[in-house]
Amino acid sequence: MDGEAQLAERELIARQRGGVVPVSSRLTASWRRSADYGVPLDAVNPVFTGQVDDGSLFFECGQEVLTGLHDTLAGEPVSLMLTDSTGLVLSRMCNDTTLLRALDRVYLAPGFAFSEREAGTNGLGLALADRSPSLVRADEHYCTGLWGYTCAAVPVADPATGALLGSVNLTTWSRQADALLLALARTAAGHTTALMQARSRGARSRPAPRGEVFRVAPAEPDEAPPALSAAWRGPLDAVADAFDAGRGVAVVGEPGVEKAALLAAAHRRVRPHDRLLTARPPAPDDAESWLALWTPELGKERTSVVVGRVDTLPSWVAAELGAIFEQVGRRAFALTAEDPAAIPDPLLRLVDEVVEVPALRYRTDDVLPLARWFARRARGREVRFTPDAARALSTYHWPGNAAQLQRVVRDAATRVDVVDGRHLAPEVFTGATRRLTRIETIERDEIVRCLVEPGATAARAAAELGMSRATIYRKIAQYGIRIPGRG
Repeated sequence: MDGEAQLAERELIARQRGGVVPVSSRLTASWRRSADYGVPLDAVNPVFTGQVDDGSLFFECGQEVLTGLHDTLAGEPVSLMLTDSTGLVLSRMCNDTTLLRALDRVYLAPGFAFSEREAGTNGLGLALADRSPSLVRADEHYCTGLWGYTCAAVPVADPATGALLGSVNLTTWSRQADALLLALARTAAGHTTALMQARSRGARSRPAPRGEVFRVAPAEPDEAPPALSAAWRGPLDAVADAFDAGRGVAVVGEPGVEKAALLAAAHRRVRPHDRLLTARPPAPDDAESWLALWTPELGKERTSVVVGRVDTLPSWVAAELGAIFEQVGRRAFALTAEDPAAIPDPLLRLVDEVVEVPALRYRTDDVLPLARWFARRARGREVRFTPDAARALSTYHWPGNAAQLQRVVRDAATRVDVVDGRHLAPEVFTGATRRLTRIETIERDEIVRCLVEPGATAARAAAELGMSRATIYRKIAQYGIRIPGRG
């Protein structure tokens, strides 16, 4: 039975049993995905892995929060669960033995995967697919075997990177009142994120997505990006060829590699007089208004579109976009994502070519040309880099890629016309692979400040900081501090 036939049968079953056919766009889209996945209508058969990751910060903080909520709900028939980003149930807490036995019968238990692909429309699967809080009641579940339950789930993202980590899921009987269930799940997810932030060694929270939509104007001659290496020109040529041939293209790569900049440069080469509209994903709750804001532009002549970070779009939004693009055509259509495997299927089907932009650490010849360009744009005139600064910039591994280089150079260039090593951020002189606490960051920065001074030695830095020579050498090794050109 194909997806359309299975979906029609599912709606017929709902009507025959007095159920309510879903009317919200999210539920309708989820039912359709479930049918396309071939999920059985009357049986829940999730995959059992037998192993869960109980050593992550997310698991540690989520368990602590759910334990407190579980104590508050003692005596209530509510099961509290954590899942990972794939829908794998990591943990379950419940005092109601009748509910526990019932959940075991439908395999809603640790070690089982409950994504939409495995179990059809359900609370935690929908929350993960759409990256948005979800409440699925009784016959809103795709599989009739889950009609006896109501599930509320809220996704949890890494506060530092924004990556989806999993969800908090609360499940009870369908006959129970559900007015507070989603509110409780939201509270638990929020407390989990806050606790992770408090224990993540002071990392700054990633700003919430705002759904920016803007036009990329052609660059003036003196603002045009510099000529870069073959490692950049190769992807640029491939994207320009795709634009010229009217093929859909996806540009992938690590955060900060300037995927959008590459697309803008390719568009300027092929269609210098056309508009380029770039849209970045919004918060899930704003997705509907975000779509309404800019998708009417798609039908206009001489307008090309880039949709950024499509791997973070809610599933229903990806489906809506895919349908719109198919309707209006794919002239100069492009997407960006970190991983091609994470591009949603409705959009991936429209992609004719995938182009990867290499990380900056693989394009060392591009570092100094980019640094000079970023500096000139920041200061409004030419900025010179001393040999010490140039060595530091060229030998650093740039985990944040060109975006990190731009930030470091802008901070230095706004202060001086000649950038020396002592003007660069201390992070450029370190190779630390772990996240530092605020105290450790301050200590590292002070050591670097002393070591980049002209004529500095470890002994002189130790004396200035009130440390022994043995201590400062140990700290230099601990923080991976290296000053290019010095022993």
